[in-house]
Amino acid sequence: MIKFVPEPHLLDSPRGRDWPRLPAAPAAGRETRPPATAEVVVVGAGPAGLAVTSALWHHGVRDVVVLDRDGRPCGRFLDRIDRLGQRVLRSPYEHHPGVEGYRDCELVDFARLHWARLTPVERREIRMSQAGHRSVVPVDVFEAYCAHLAASHHVTEKTWRGEVREVLPAADAVTVHAGAFTVTARHVVLCLGEERRPAPDSWWGGGPTPPGISYWDEPVPDGGRQIVVGAGLTAAHLITNALSAGREVHWVLRDPGERYQCADVNSTFFRPEGRKRFDSVGWDDRLALMNQFRRASIMFEFQPLLRQAEADGRLVVYRGETVARIATGVGGTVTVRLASGRRIAADHAVLALGTAPSIGDGLLPAELVGERDGWPALDERTLVFERAPRVSAVGAATAMVLGPAARNIDGHRVATTRAAAAIAAAVREESPVRTLREAVGV
Repeated sequence: MIKFVPEPHLLDSPRGRDWPRLPAAPAAGRETRPPATAEVVVVGAGPAGLAVTSALWHHGVRDVVVLDRDGRPCGRFLDRIDRLGQRVLRSPYEHHPGVEGYRDCELVDFARLHWARLTPVERREIRMSQAGHRSVVPVDVFEAYCAHLAASHHVTEKTWRGEVREVLPAADAVTVHAGAFTVTARHVVLCLGEERRPAPDSWWGGGPTPPGISYWDEPVPDGGRQIVVGAGLTAAHLITNALSAGREVHWVLRDPGERYQCADVNSTFFRPEGRKRFDSVGWDDRLALMNQFRRASIMFEFQPLLRQAEADGRLVVYRGETVARIATGVGGTVTVRLASGRRIAADHAVLALGTAPSIGDGLLPAELVGERDGWPALDERTLVFERAPRVSAVGAATAMVLGPAARNIDGHRVATTRAAAAIAAAVREESPVRTLREAVGV
């Protein structure tokens, strides 16, 4: 059997190109307050929030407020990518935060419209996509497309910067508290994404990270020997960045070997039959499928780079090893002690331990989340919280309904289709927003 491994040059793509943009109203106010009421509040302006707000626009639901800690569509998502120096996405051209069932300009259409700005390699990848083969999407193209989507669906002007602290559902409305302001809405959609998974307390006794240790989304100092702990795509980027800077790297992964694959989850789960495989079984079987298929993996393009670095001695890999303890000694040297008893000393250690989905706990009252095994209790048809039917979820939190692909951008599209249609139908049946304003005394 012959296995084709894509070449590492596919990981490279220019960043920061000037793209033509649709005229759009400015972001709704980093300094102003949003309206006190709205038909819908969307919490989070990442790819999921962008998809939901765009879908609601197509459904005719235009009275929407988007609250985001950064205040710009997909801003935090792109900042995280740029911190890693990532230049291409793992998701192919078919996976993008657009809206299914409408004649929108899709990601591949957008790229073709700007053909002259693309490199020969990027043009080849588009041809590969059109022929039905796997392709990679430049981050630069993706960012420009998100800006186009936000402008064409009036998302930018509906987005306010605010740290949402509390979501309190009542019988007829939901109140969203975000620092200095409050918005009351008929419906709320939580598009919360994922947060980094913290290290176990046992590694250094809990509390803040000791000197010389950082997480993947924090700055990494230059120079010296580096340890990377983690087995996924983020770890691969950290390793290649350090190798490119001439650093010696020690890589700790608990699996017996690296796991290379194209997408972040098995591609069968992106298709209807794959989702049917998931939703036709009970809770315990779903948990088993999640544990089996929602595992850390690396894009194939990294394989030649990492294997060559290991052969050259620039990369030392500790396979099948788990961390027992991390400590910073005199002089700032970081020592990682493995469960096997081996010790690794370096100038800095970076932790890439994966992410955990934000399921609404901490915002919604715990009894309304209905948490079970780390997942919320959601209606499978509408994705509303079973105990808070005016609050919906889109994104990674829906994985126990939609399967492992829920965390992927294409999974956001599937979730958006269900949630937006249900919300739009409910809005049409309910009283006009004027009555809501009167009810809250505005």
